[in-house]
Amino acid sequence: MTDVPLLLNTLPSTIRKHVDPSSPIPLRLMAAKGALPLTPSDFIAVLFLLSVDLVPEIREAAQLSARNISEKFMVSIGRDERLQTEVLDWLLDLHWANANYAKLLVANTATSDEAIARCASHCNTEVLELIGLNQLRLLRHEEMLRQICQNPNATPVLVDSVCEFAVRSGVFLEDLPAMQEAQMRVFGKTAPEGSPTSAELVEEFSSIVDEKALPLEEGKRLSLSQKILKMSVSEKIKLAMRGNKEIRTLLLRDTNRLVAVAAIQSPRITEAEILGIAQNRTTSEEILRIVFRNREWLKFYPIKLALTKNAKVPQAISMQLLSTLRESDVRALAKDKNVPNVIQTMAKKLAVQKKA
Repeated sequence: MTDVPLLLNTLPSTIRKHVDPSSPIPLRLMAAKGALPLTPSDFIAVLFLLSVDLVPEIREAAQLSARNISEKFMVSIGRDERLQTEVLDWLLDLHWANANYAKLLVANTATSDEAIARCASHCNTEVLELIGLNQLRLLRHEEMLRQICQNPNATPVLVDSVCEFAVRSGVFLEDLPAMQEAQMRVFGKTAPEGSPTSAELVEEFSSIVDEKALPLEEGKRLSLSQKILKMSVSEKIKLAMRGNKEIRTLLLRDTNRLVAVAAIQSPRITEAEILGIAQNRTTSEEILRIVFRNREWLKFYPIKLALTKNAKVPQAISMQLLSTLRESDVRALAKDKNVPNVIQTMAKKLAVQKKA
C-alpha cells in the first residue's frame, strides 16, 4: 500500500480535511459516499485513501462508491497518467471483470506491470488481447506472459502470438508448454546460442547501476557496447530499467523501438536527461512524442522550449507548444533560422499579436 501521508499531500487543502484520519467521522463518511463535488481524479484518490480508514463503515462506503463508479468518471480516470500507480492498481483489482473499465486501466502507462499481470490471470478475452498488444510490458514483466498463457479465456491465436514474440525477443519460460511449442516453431529443436544477460553485465561492469559513477574508460565502454549488441531484446529492456545514465544513453539509440522506449520510461531517468533528449535532433519522433505526452516533464519549461525548437518534433505538437511559451522566447523563435519555417512564421505572427 502507498504512503498515505504522501498521497494525502497531493490533494487540494480543501479536500484533505475529508480524508485526514484525524478529521471527524461524519466528514470522512461524506467523502466516502461520494457527496463532495470533486474532479474524477481527486474523487478516486479520496476513495482510495478512505478504503483503508480505521473506521469499518467508512472503509465499506469507500469500497462501495469505487465499485459503483460511473463510466463517465472512469473514462477520465483511466486516461489520467498523473494518477498515483497505487490508486490505478487498486481500481484495476476492483474492476478487472468489467471489460470497458479494465481496458482503460490496462492502457494507462501509470498502472503497474504487477497489477496488469494479476488482471491477466482472470480477465476476459477482450482485455487479454489488449494486454497482449503491449509488447514492452510483456518483455519487462515475464509473469504477465505466464498469466496470459494460463488464463482459460486466452485464445490459441493469442497464446501462440505472445509466445512466439517472447521467444524471438529472448524470453523463454520453460514451464509453459505453449512456450516450448513456440520455440520449436521459431528455432526448431535447438534453441539459439545464449546471449549476455543484464545480470551478467551488471556483475561484470558493476558501476553501470550507480548513477554517480564516472563514465567507463574507452576500452570498457567499447566492450560493454559490443556485449549489449549481442543481448536479446528482453535483456536490453531489463538493463534499461536497472542501468544508469550511461546505459540509458546507449539504449536510447538502440534500433529496436521497444528498447528505446524502455530506456526513456526508466523510473531512474532525470529531467536533465529528458532535456538532453528533447534538444537532440537525432532523437526519434516516437521518443519525442513520449516526452510530449508526459505532463510532469512538460512542467519543466526548458523541456517544453526544447521540444518546440526540435525539427524532429511533429509540427502539430510544436505549434501547440508555441502558444504556451514566454513572449521573449516567441520573439527569439521568430528570428531563429534553425527552426522549421512553419514554426518561425507562426512565431512571427504570435509575436505581432502579443505586441498588439
